[in-house]
Amino acid sequence: MIRPSTFSIVAYDHQEQALGIAVASKFLGVGSVVPWAQAGAGAVATQSYANTSYGPRGIDLMERGLTAQETLDVLLRNDSGRELRQVGIVDHLGNAATFTGSGCFEWAGGLTGNGFAVQGNILAGEDVVHTMADTFEKTTGPLPHRLLQALLAGDHAGGDRRGRQSAALLVVKPRGGYGGFNDRWVDYRVDDDPQPIEKLQAILELHDLYFSSSPPEDRIKLQGEQLKKLQKVMALQGYYQGEITGIYDKTTRSALEAFTGSENFEERVDLNEGLIDRPVFDYLLKRFGKQE
Repeated sequence: MIRPSTFSIVAYDHQEQALGIAVASKFLGVGSVVPWAQAGAGAVATQSYANTSYGPRGIDLMERGLTAQETLDVLLRNDSGRELRQVGIVDHLGNAATFTGSGCFEWAGGLTGNGFAVQGNILAGEDVVHTMADTFEKTTGPLPHRLLQALLAGDHAGGDRRGRQSAALLVVKPRGGYGGFNDRWVDYRVDDDPQPIEKLQAILELHDLYFSSSPPEDRIKLQGEQLKKLQKVMALQGYYQGEITGIYDKTTRSALEAFTGSENFEERVDLNEGLIDRPVFDYLLKRFGKQE
């Protein structure tokens, strides 16, 4: 029987209509067991001798209109192993519920707040869940970052008292996936690492770099000295063979298209207008530029 003794937070963001789970554990590949979510329905974290059917069943029940608490009641009702379970649920209206069975190993427990549920077992102490809840409530910004900050805070408060091994972050919202074709806004796992939450944070930073977009005031017009810097970088990488002119001509445009396409930054450049998002410009210079 699977026992991912762990700590997690399940939450809803009203503005984005997003649902998500952040989870960490001294357990291999916790992201393959604990987090389940579907936009417009709800999110479920199932842990401690996890009954993985709680994920799809819980989402189905919430999609039919049951609240988080009603869904939890149904899931537990006919489960003979319910006292070994720990579950956190949030529905698409932000209602939250959590459950910790009497058979979970100490310290074990959870709490709910406005739009979130926090829970954990085999923890360093009760402070872990309270610190996570407090951090989530005080943190601003997109839901993925708020969830991850809460998870980091729980880890700093002691986390899983057995140690660290894996972590996962799953956040969904309507048309949130690549190209808008599904709801998977953020879906990353670190399955086996001595510092899984820190590694997950680094991956989320890369996600922002590749898939976010900059406001108009944070886009660079490729011309003059800034374009010269980029032309030099593209020349070093073999994409540009022309003179370093600082002029956005056809040769430069073709080189930029090939370079940014190879690095998967197509979404963050405007080839027709000769514009690039500043974070990507800075990254390319730092990553590929010739060191002085």
